Amino acid sequence: MQIEKYKIDELNHQASSKHERAFEYVAADVKDLESVLAKLEAFNVAIPSWALGTGGTRFGRFSGGGEPRSLEEKIEDVGAIQALNKSSNSISLHIPWDIPSNADAIKAAAAHHGLRFDAVNSNTFQDQKDQQHSFKYGSLHHVDKAVRKQAVEHNIEVIKYGVELGSNALSVWLADGSNFPGQLNFRGAFQNTLESLQEIYEALPDDWKVWVEYKPYEPNFYSTTIGDWGQSLLLANKLGPKASTLVDLGHHLPNTNIEQIVSLLLMEGKLAGFHFNDSKYGDDDLTVGSINPYQLFLIFNELVEGMDARGMTHATDIGWMIDASHNLKDPIEDLLQSVEAIKIAYAQALLVDTAALKAAQAANDAVQAQEILQAAYRTDVRSLVAEARLRAGGAINPLAAYRSLDVRGNLIKERGAKTVATGL
Repeated sequence: MQIEKYKIDELNHQASSKHERAFEYVAADVKDLESVLAKLEAFNVAIPSWALGTGGTRFGRFSGGGEPRSLEEKIEDVGAIQALNKSSNSISLHIPWDIPSNADAIKAAAAHHGLRFDAVNSNTFQDQKDQQHSFKYGSLHHVDKAVRKQAVEHNIEVIKYGVELGSNALSVWLADGSNFPGQLNFRGAFQNTLESLQEIYEALPDDWKVWVEYKPYEPNFYSTTIGDWGQSLLLANKLGPKASTLVDLGHHLPNTNIEQIVSLLLMEGKLAGFHFNDSKYGDDDLTVGSINPYQLFLIFNELVEGMDARGMTHATDIGWMIDASHNLKDPIEDLLQSVEAIKIAYAQALLVDTAALKAAQAANDAVQAQEILQAAYRTDVRSLVAEARLRAGGAINPLAAYRSLDVRGNLIKERGAKTVATGL
């Protein structure tokens, strides 16, 4: 369904008085207010096509009603999110879950909703129907060159689809690894992966990038061939300037200092972007900001400081995308919450007094450094985010608008109560 602008305007009118009071209270203390609002308005987060249906676990999947049955319907759902929050103007596809049968028609459908296509993602962590060789024991690292060739050809095919859709980046995540000591040769597996990625790299168009993701465990629990940011960075450096490291917030061991990783990757010019989610124990793929909102703020503090140091444009110089899949929430509500949490953390980071923080750091004043960071973190910036969204034509409160307009109920009427989306 398409959400009419006048309905959002009506809801905004009802909420305007409360919003204006909250905004004026916070805005009075914000330095360079218009600059902050402009940055917030420009900042968008890509929506992954696979997150628009109810996710699953190893034990089961409980599909919700009105799930998108096709790529076209997934685009409609992202269009609804964009209409509400004006912060989700792109969609990221996972191939072969979402192969565009007619690229021109798909591009036109996306443009109708004000959307473009973000990075395309390959899938060599599953076997597909009629696939000649199995990826059970790996793909790009496999001991059998025929399997590696099949995985390379799939990635090149994904690039082809991405070119047709106007994308300019390939995101590669591998499940390759081992479950038992002695199962594989670590050096051999890494070298096979590098050689496979070099073939993919050579197939990239001149203006394309390849983003190399990492993960310490799952589905393999003894070793993962690209297990951490160091291994990803090593590969990216060997591949060349069009390769960089993609950070997924759930792809770290407990208590990893992700903000330090981000800072160093930015320093080296090798931070591709983010897959945002949240976790309690591992790669839980929970709603962004639902478990560790302070860590999310600290990550954005390093992002803002690091990008400013390099003269980068916050909104476009690296990739921003959600990567989530769980089995309880309405997927659109979850995505609205996640984008809101990201924008809040970004807004808080924009409020950090960087000059005062650098002075405290130069004086080794740990107490004052903490006070400066937490002053920004404890600022209720929700009205700043809402004001930026309002100026862009979105809803003051996207989640409340989604429920008030009964979007899910209308999707169930259109699509049925037992539809199942493709993907995880």
